[in-house]
Amino acid sequence: MPDARLMKTLRATVAAGSTLACIGTAHQLVNQRLLRKPPMDPPPVTSAVSLLVPARNEAHRIGPTIRSLLDQCGLADAEILVLDDCSTDGTAEAVLSEAGSDPRLRVLAGAQPAAGALGKPNACAQLAAAARGDTLVYVDADVVLSPHAVAAAVAVLLGPKPLDLLCPWPRQVTAGIVGRLVQPLLAWSWLTTLPLRIAEGSRRPSMAVANGQFLLVDAEALARAGGWQAVSGEVLDDIGLARAVRASGGRTGVADGAGLATCRMYASGRDLGQGYRKSLWAAFGSPAGAVAVGTALTVVYVVPAAAALTGSAVGALGYGAAVAGRVAAARWCGRPGWPAFADAAAHPVSVLALLGLLASSWVGRVRGTLEWKGRRL
Repeated sequence: MPDARLMKTLRATVAAGSTLACIGTAHQLVNQRLLRKPPMDPPPVTSAVSLLVPARNEAHRIGPTIRSLLDQCGLADAEILVLDDCSTDGTAEAVLSEAGSDPRLRVLAGAQPAAGALGKPNACAQLAAAARGDTLVYVDADVVLSPHAVAAAVAVLLGPKPLDLLCPWPRQVTAGIVGRLVQPLLAWSWLTTLPLRIAEGSRRPSMAVANGQFLLVDAEALARAGGWQAVSGEVLDDIGLARAVRASGGRTGVADGAGLATCRMYASGRDLGQGYRKSLWAAFGSPAGAVAVGTALTVVYVVPAAAALTGSAVGALGYGAAVAGRVAAARWCGRPGWPAFADAAAHPVSVLALLGLLASSWVGRVRGTLEWKGRRL
């Protein structure tokens, strides 16, 4: 009977989704144990370090970032360069107001990107050209560092298993219901799917993960990879740079940066929607890739939860595994304690919200209507 066959297919789908949810959470827990941990008391950094901030219309929030850079300890030779990327809101003045006459900090006037180039990689390239450090540390204008953050991150970059590019993953400070639903998926996604130790030794582009909010790169490795110019047209420039470094023979990785940095990317759900819409289309390579990923996420994290509502024990197992994974990833969500449990319980809704943003992003891409900070993408 058709109904019997349909029910059998649904039960098989629930079983498959729940199994994969359990495997994903188990893999995530292993990853969290293997994740590189910065030292709490890092040694002094004796080599030259350049702290670099690309900033476009960030006057309203760049102050805490600048103060945290000026307060870095353990750096014997450091400069701070802020590139005012053609701002119209007084960003340069806000930076200078915070820095006063501190000789370590300079504000550079940015040039508009050339045709085909995007704003942020263009700004990062200008900063790299002006920097004199052996290690380049990129910090977004919405990131606040702890006093030992740079020294601790450099210790990981140059440690016993050195890397050429390192991203200490900051704690994400969320705002509003949409932020609580979607932002935690950033860390959760790579913790669940990417075998970190294998990925660090691989040159496969699909195994690169990066986060431009707080990114360290060896200056020579950056030059070998072609610099930021090699990813000048990429919306996901941080991942593109990690891939370029790998392609040139370098090693890239991530570390636990929850104790080193906090990042509040978006002040509202509307801002978050605009931010994700501009770049989410590029995350999976093609419309077919986006459909495949969306289908997989639905089968693994939505179908079991829906089945659990009908009394399915197998579905409840898969839903419980997904919630456990989200709770474990709460370290990077800015929502410790019981609020993290409440957000984790809404994981299927988070996945559906992400898929909605993915669809909207592709619509904007096809129509050519995507832009960010006044620049067409």
